[in-house]
Amino acid sequence: MNQSEELTKLIREEIIKTKQRVKEYGELSQPISPENSIGRVSRMDSINNKSVVEAALREAESKLAGLKYALSRVDNPDFGICLRCQKPIPPKRLLLMPQSRYCVHCAQ
Repeated sequence: MNQSEELTKLIREEIIKTKQRVKEYGELSQPISPENSIGRVSRMDSINNKSVVEAALREAESKLAGLKYALSRVDNPDFGICLRCQKPIPPKRLLLMPQSRYCVHCAQ
């Protein structure tokens, strides 16, 4: 298996995991019904937790979009090559940050 095929496999696996996270966060970020008889403090905690989950949902959706974009470009000869130093970007970096155009060293 060449590097492109391996990276494609890893990206597809990460897409599946990220879709699952998006689904879970979507379910957790449902509106808090005012007729639920929870205390005022508990309601405030629920609202705060909902904000945290919504932020995680946005981040997961963004990652999913980046992974899909990376998957569409994985067969491009310049995919995974740092724009600055022209060295390969580590596959794990591409999975974490699929929109990466620079290796860790050049990104700093």
